[in-house]
Amino acid sequence: MCRNIRRLYNCDPPVDAEEVRASALQYVRKVSGYRVPSRVNEAAFERAVDEVAAATERLLGSLETKAAPRKQQWPGRRERL
Repeated sequence: MCRNIRRLYNCDPPVDAEEVRASALQYVRKVSGYRVPSRVNEAAFERAVDEVAAATERLLGSLETKAAPRKQQWPGRRERL
């Protein structure tokens, strides 16, 4: 697993779409081997990021737990009010 992909489920405060997309981007970078895709591969790369982010959102929305949310302390993450 990518070192930069963080746990997204059952967090306090809950993750937002930006954090889901950032994790999807890290995943696609890892499996494709591209940090920045070439111009010819850019559309496929972005489509993959969108699809992984959408699948992640669906997964997070369908999971259930009775456990208390975990506090997340991520570098650069702003606390929500």
